[in-house]
Amino acid sequence: MHVQEWLDTVPAAAVYAVVGLVIGLESLGIPLPGEIILVSAALLSSQHAGVNPVILGACASLGAIVGDSIGYAIGRKGGRPLLAWLGQKFPRHFSEGHVATAERSFEKWGMWAVFFGRFIALLRIFAGPLAGVLRMPYWKFLIANVLGGILWAGGTTAVIYYVGVVAESWLKRFSWLGLVAAVLIGLTSMLVLKRKAKKATAHSAPAEKEPVPAVD
Repeated sequence: MHVQEWLDTVPAAAVYAVVGLVIGLESLGIPLPGEIILVSAALLSSQHAGVNPVILGACASLGAIVGDSIGYAIGRKGGRPLLAWLGQKFPRHFSEGHVATAERSFEKWGMWAVFFGRFIALLRIFAGPLAGVLRMPYWKFLIANVLGGILWAGGTTAVIYYVGVVAESWLKRFSWLGLVAAVLIGLTSMLVLKRKAKKATAHSAPAEKEPVPAVD
């Protein structure tokens, strides 16, 4: 079966549900490929008459906002021990270096770290829980969360959808090229963050090795 024919058999409701669920879980703090799923679904909507891009963007935005809010509540309740536990369970994503990098972003940008973090792979996972751990006022978090979620999810859906429509005849022959491009973009952003995380770990290591004077 041709890729296009297979895409036409995918139920629209299943696409909406998968996109909302995966993005919600990623925003909550679980390492999942939310951006790749969203780009793939947006491309699908440009080729599948049954998948409405407006509903798709709304489901993605709702998943992002709700997931981030749940992550904030969990982080606020779990505090630092939660980050330590996540570091043990997901060392590649919640290592001390990654946490330090994300925390410096929050210290520098405040609520805007939540907003701009939506557009960066690993920071999307950190934004909600870390904002809760750092006790960011919820109203600030909510504003940045809603604006960032709508702009990222809705904007990505719109851009990829219109690219798919314009290049429809080309995409019929290379249906997965957009997905490959999304993977490369995601990997690049992850490599940049990992490099920053390594630098953060290197800077924090000497401080950790200094002896702590005894208190009488």
